[in-house]
Amino acid sequence: MNKTSLAGRVAAAATGLLTVAALTLPASAAGEVNIYSYRQPELIEPLLDAFTEKTGIKTNVIFADKGLAQRMQAEGENSPADILMTVDIGRLDGAKALGVTQAVDSEIINANIPAEFRDPEGHWFGLTTRARVVFASKERVTQDAITYEELADPKWKGRICTRSGQHPYNIGLFASVVAHKGEKAAEEWLAGLRDNLARKPAGNDRGQVQGIYSGECDIGLGNTYYMGKMQTNEKEPEQKEWANSAKILFPTSAEGGTHVNISGVVMAKYAPNHDEALKLMEYLSSAEAQQIYAKSNFEYPVKPGVEASELVRSWGSFTPDDLPLSEISAHRKTASELVDKVGYDDGPAS
Repeated sequence: MNKTSLAGRVAAAATGLLTVAALTLPASAAGEVNIYSYRQPELIEPLLDAFTEKTGIKTNVIFADKGLAQRMQAEGENSPADILMTVDIGRLDGAKALGVTQAVDSEIINANIPAEFRDPEGHWFGLTTRARVVFASKERVTQDAITYEELADPKWKGRICTRSGQHPYNIGLFASVVAHKGEKAAEEWLAGLRDNLARKPAGNDRGQVQGIYSGECDIGLGNTYYMGKMQTNEKEPEQKEWANSAKILFPTSAEGGTHVNISGVVMAKYAPNHDEALKLMEYLSSAEAQQIYAKSNFEYPVKPGVEASELVRSWGSFTPDDLPLSEISAHRKTASELVDKVGYDDGPAS
């Protein structure tokens, strides 16, 4: 698999938008797929290697943690991108809103991926899911069940840690609360959650588990796969200690199950290698690919009947919220406005 040729031609990928002139990769190369990825190359390498072995189609990847959809927009018809791989419904819908995607109508994809994990107009579909859960201290939290509503209960005052309320992962959760309960109730809930914070929101999801380990807080919000990353981290063994101090609680709500978000994929509007890209997308929806991808990222397959890895299954089972992600995504702007309105990132008000 040629994962360096494209990346080498766009060495500035992680630092900002590239001009069209900076891209020297031929717009179309037979038997290849050009991938723009928000996921680090090593996370998708096993998946792409299996695809190349199966089909003979090579893959070229560039990675950046932001700005890829905007780059595709700037490149326009000259973009070499065939597909965009990303995380979070917000980024998937955001790419569609920028006009850099095209609809895909594939019987294979539609058969493999449940409708709640597909754009109604066919512009994106999910590859894996991750649950937005509560990490809880094994020593200081005795309960083994919790609701999202309970996070605003004063009994947790000074005991909760989260990352910024404006982070896409939290906005997704907050948008689901708006979708289920309405704007007014969501604002009241968010204010209650804010006042239960142990500190101003900071760090990433792993940092919330570190806060539990240090005793700074008793519970924190995070995505499930971070537990897997910490439990298997050989380079930073202290993260194993953080993980060992916490357990996963799968919250529910009065209206539904546990909030889940997705990693997903879109077809670029001007994909120069359309047929090869479609073959890759169809492969990504297959049971084989779902299992490889979910295992390497400690996530849950979206294709029914495909099991998560043994480690992921060890965390317990849960019932995902069945509200379509496209409906939740429609409330992201309101959720973001509420975060600012209640001063969530300023920390507790009292």
